[in-house]
Amino acid sequence: MENKTMMKLVVGTEAMFFLSLIVAFIYMAYTAGFEPHEVQALNIQSTGIFTAVLIGSSFTLLMAEHKYKKGNIKSLKIWLIITIVLGAVFLIGQGKEYGRLIHENVTLGGSVFGTSFYTLTGFHGLHVFIGLIILSIVLLLTYLGDFNQPSGAISTVALYWHFVDVVWIFVFTIVYVLPHFTPL
Repeated sequence: MENKTMMKLVVGTEAMFFLSLIVAFIYMAYTAGFEPHEVQALNIQSTGIFTAVLIGSSFTLLMAEHKYKKGNIKSLKIWLIITIVLGAVFLIGQGKEYGRLIHENVTLGGSVFGTSFYTLTGFHGLHVFIGLIILSIVLLLTYLGDFNQPSGAISTVALYWHFVDVVWIFVFTIVYVLPHFTPL
């Protein structure tokens, strides 16, 4: 129980952090120096696919939790592996998007858009990476037999992972989708 309370506090502080980054991005989108043509460089289709992959990882982690609660450690391992793979695929997709954007001269220091885009999405990517490390540790501990007895650790880690996924839904919507419906 204490682990879940601490994770809820972590998620709460991280939510404030991401809210600040999102508000800063929105503010920058409507100020001088923001380059609307750079928004057009974003690949909404491929990022949409990678978004679906990340959202799918929340489903696979839910399955891992469900199997663990039923005492099925073998299925827990399988669903954890799938979750980790999906999270890694998302990060690879983000890396490809970054590489393509840099090739198109959309860089961190090149414009207000680049700075706000890479800051927001980069910090999210960092959180996904941290989540993958935590999930990998949980998977290793599962293979070592640490989760053969009931534990709240899996659901505690899941709180963080689901939070990271929900944050991305907001980021994707604000950065990739809304500019197509509102003039910048």
